[in-house]
Amino acid sequence: MPLDADLIEQIRRVLTAVEQILPRPVPATDWTVHHAAAWRRRPLAGWLEPLRSQGGPGLDDLLGIDEQKGVVDQNIRQFLAGLPANNVLLWGVRGTGKSSLVRALLAAYAPRGLRLVQVDKADLVMLPDIVDSLRDQPYRFVLFADDVSFEPGESGYKALKSALDGSVYAVPENVLIHVTSNRRHLLPEFETDNRGAMLVNDEIHHGESVEEKISLSGRFGLWVGFHSFSTEQYLAVVRQWIDRLCTARGTVLPWDARARDAAVTWTHRKGDASGRIAFQFAAHWVGSELLARDGKGGRG
Repeated sequence: MPLDADLIEQIRRVLTAVEQILPRPVPATDWTVHHAAAWRRRPLAGWLEPLRSQGGPGLDDLLGIDEQKGVVDQNIRQFLAGLPANNVLLWGVRGTGKSSLVRALLAAYAPRGLRLVQVDKADLVMLPDIVDSLRDQPYRFVLFADDVSFEPGESGYKALKSALDGSVYAVPENVLIHVTSNRRHLLPEFETDNRGAMLVNDEIHHGESVEEKISLSGRFGLWVGFHSFSTEQYLAVVRQWIDRLCTARGTVLPWDARARDAAVTWTHRKGDASGRIAFQFAAHWVGSELLARDGKGGRG
């Protein structure tokens, strides 16, 4: 018995709607070609989207954070050698090189089998699926979550805590977690956190609440702090960047009181002194000084 034309049309509409929400087949990431990928979520699943290499600063270009570089670099070398290594929390002031350091390590060690998977905070709930997709790969992966902070009760908080603790699912030995944050404990901190066992907002066991706040960050084996530069540290990095930018152009600019005063004024306008601010000033200073010296004005 032939189907009714109206029924056929209804079935066609249903199938079309279902096809739109089902994940399309996605080719597996070719890690021999791609060194980094990002996890992309779909309504019912997710996949790894290869990322093109965007260059960026190398390890030698990250100035003023030698101690932090040394700690994280050694940990990565242990990891690549199949030796015990720690998950890493890089925390501190914005613009101090936390994310750049992770990406610079990838560039430095990709020839030795290091790969990176970037995961947005909202997708941390998918960590079990993500790490399972990497488990049998013949590479070593840094699972990288950038600029992470949580509010109490967020689902990603619990997923990350379980991954670090291994209590619900174990992260394979070829995966290491690196997280950057402006918050030392990844959660907001309040003045009341320092009031001991006082009765705060009707909470009798206040100390337990504080313990819960630090329980996630405490599961990272390495805490690496990044702080604002002192004035002298900042000026030293500015001078290094000016020298590098000039050398790349086969020229020299003097480091004198005028340059120093302009660099300090720049930090006052920005309200911060960090590696990023130092580079931004150096780029401005070198560009404007060479433009004025060469008399090019606005011409190309």
